[in-house]
Amino acid sequence: MRFGCLGSGSKGNAWLVEAGDTRILVDCGFGIRETGRRMSRLGVDVDSLAAILITHEHSDHGRGAAKVAQAARCPVWLSHGSHAMLEALGDAPASPRILEGHRSFALGDLEITPYPVPHDAREPVQFVFTDGARRFGLLTDAGHVTSHMEQVLEGCDGLALECNHDVAKLEAGSYPAALKRRILGRYGHLDNAAAALLARVAGPSLRHVVAAHLSEENNSPELARMALAEALGCEAHWIGVADQETGLDWREL
Repeated sequence: MRFGCLGSGSKGNAWLVEAGDTRILVDCGFGIRETGRRMSRLGVDVDSLAAILITHEHSDHGRGAAKVAQAARCPVWLSHGSHAMLEALGDAPASPRILEGHRSFALGDLEITPYPVPHDAREPVQFVFTDGARRFGLLTDAGHVTSHMEQVLEGCDGLALECNHDVAKLEAGSYPAALKRRILGRYGHLDNAAAALLARVAGPSLRHVVAAHLSEENNSPELARMALAEALGCEAHWIGVADQETGLDWREL
């Protein structure tokens, strides 16, 4: 089982998760050409996708899903709320599959557990994946951490955690006050204090930790790495960062 990232940030998000003969794209915030270009960087093609999963309807996560799914001839899995919002925006996929935020389901060699998160979207979810031996947990776009989120993410072998901003940098930065309030709110984005969540859910099998969805203006890879490394008591260079332009190379679990 392995995972990689095509890009992570406010300009577009997409992750790849693979086990056996099953390859899934999680979110598709890039156009079809850019998605294909970024996938080829990881040595795979669009037509190899078994499915696309959407966490929520915001354009940096869902705008390319319909066209990429059409090219790949694969279904798109998303919540009822996300589908309704994409439909209203004219971006709904032609082959939707509606998932429930508390019910696991199987796709090929992967079992997928969606879980609800607090974010300013219609019905947002994040995901944990397993091939029966290893587990990968993905968490971006959440304003705060719930006990259910902790329970689902506990004991994963790989984790990608949102470290959107450093609070001090955001508060001193150039963003409008209303946008700062949204980001800092309970339905906004997790800051580097996601490290506290990491400290609570990390177990002995943890092999990879990746900081994700970093703001280019209000955070830095160094700050995110230091926060997560302190939570684990490890060297900062051990922490990976999924960035906007280059994403993240494959990580084996």
